[in-house]
Amino acid sequence: MNKKIEVELRGPITKEQFDRLESLFEKDGKFIDHKDRVLICYPDPDTGSFVEECFTDIRVRTTNGTPEMIIKLGKWGGDNENRRELSLMGKPGEFDKMVVMMAALGHKKGVWAVRKGKVFDYKEVEFSLVEVPDHSYYYEAEIMVEEVSKAKAARVKMEKLCKELNLEVFDDDGFYGYINRLNKESNKEFLFEKYSEGFFKKEFGI
Repeated sequence: MNKKIEVELRGPITKEQFDRLESLFEKDGKFIDHKDRVLICYPDPDTGSFVEECFTDIRVRTTNGTPEMIIKLGKWGGDNENRRELSLMGKPGEFDKMVVMMAALGHKKGVWAVRKGKVFDYKEVEFSLVEVPDHSYYYEAEIMVEEVSKAKAARVKMEKLCKELNLEVFDDDGFYGYINRLNKESNKEFLFEKYSEGFFKKEFGI
């Protein structure tokens, strides 16, 4: 099995930057897809952390209606992030089933969120322009590698490109601060004990 290792950079953008980047990527890059997502993030099973000490990042999410269980292994943050990604895909309409399965495995609390994204390939880097509805915008730059030894070169390439685009790149403190702010101001607490089976199907048609 080939390892999928995500090397990612992220940073905040304004609505004006979002629009400028979208125009640039449409002109000089390649549009890949829209990504409408609903997701639940669970705390690290060892540390209990959702953010700063989350080294086992467990999620269920839907992307354009297709559900998926995700585990990302490794440091999550702004500085030097490269994580191995494992995933299992479900069928449309099975998101609530996955939520119940996760609870049966002991994952009964988390935070859930909605994201609206547009994904482009630009100079061999995958850029996602993401809207947090009624809150803010950010970008993600990503290169997938199969060996950890290739992660540094991928990161350097993305840092150079982000600098050319005049994009701020989160360091750990900036990234953790932003995620904590989202958890307070935008994301919603998920407690399985208060969950009504079929909620996400009724609310989002997933």
